[in-house]
Amino acid sequence: MSKSIIFIIPYPPGQAPSQRFRFEQYFPALTRHGYTVSVFPFLNPNQSSILYGQSNPLLKIAVTVTGLLRRCVHLWNARHASFVFIHREAAPVGPPVFEWILARVLRKKIIFDFDDAIWLTDKQETWLERFFRWRSKVKHICRWSYRISCGNAYLANWAGQFNASVVINPTTIDTENLHNPQIISLKKDPDKLFIGWTGSHSTLKYLEQLVPVLRQLEQEFQQVHFLVIANRNPGLPLQRCSFIPWQKESEAEDLARIDIGLMPLPDDEWTRGKCGFKALQYMAMQIPCIASPVGVNSEIIQHGVNGFLAHSPPEWKFYLTQLIADGNLRNQLGKAGRKTVINRYSVSSNTPLFLSLFDISHI
Repeated sequence: MSKSIIFIIPYPPGQAPSQRFRFEQYFPALTRHGYTVSVFPFLNPNQSSILYGQSNPLLKIAVTVTGLLRRCVHLWNARHASFVFIHREAAPVGPPVFEWILARVLRKKIIFDFDDAIWLTDKQETWLERFFRWRSKVKHICRWSYRISCGNAYLANWAGQFNASVVINPTTIDTENLHNPQIISLKKDPDKLFIGWTGSHSTLKYLEQLVPVLRQLEQEFQQVHFLVIANRNPGLPLQRCSFIPWQKESEAEDLARIDIGLMPLPDDEWTRGKCGFKALQYMAMQIPCIASPVGVNSEIIQHGVNGFLAHSPPEWKFYLTQLIADGNLRNQLGKAGRKTVINRYSVSSNTPLFLSLFDISHI
């Protein structure tokens, strides 16, 4: 059998943060160890916006059927693979047919990776959407897997009900090539202090809870401006708010403009499965971060040491006010945050763990 790994993924390579920061950045390490890496997305680059955008339902169905047919070809491609790495699911609809064939018919060693509580049903979905998503399949894929890679302990504890071979594999940052010292040292605007947030349109709703606090700060501190980096303009009701469309090519440089990073979250079953990616991005860029103490955030951030954890709007305002007024504190927390990422949540520190998913014991 050849030393090859097949990656069954939802999106084309280089597009989705969950793919880029969970496994795509480890491809060079796998290649150095003699493995051939093949990547098989469900969608091609032109189909992602169709399936997840505001397209015609018939067009969405056509794209889904095309993806399912593509997966049939992928099964044939996987027949000689040493491992099959599945990120989240092989198909966004229906029961786990492809996973069953891979595990039970082709007898492949499946590494099942997820970084969200994907077994939960979205409250906003219709009954028809819930039927087609078939989220109960997640537990079955866990049972059939050779090893499970989870982004935090909350996810790992759930997966552990169905499989004893579970590894907590955190989402990591490339602190040497992407979020690197050269970009961190880019000069900021001396006359403005940017409080910033980055994320996708699906998580913009979490930022809304902070708008009253941000409006107060806007009135109290003339140097304070707000910066949102996302794939959609949130249109926040603030006087001094800038929007930068997210672009892969400039993501680190855009983040470097932020002086204080925000990661607000409600506390529920879904958010407890989050892997702290926003906080890690800020911290890797030496940006002091304030986050809600939800899920893994309380593990990543040591309150008052490498960031702040805010439980309520008054606490958000208190810690933001401290950081606005004290440049030394911003610098202190920022440096401690980057050190935390380098030591525990970087590609370099996590490579041995990632390689161990494929029975590679050391670099």
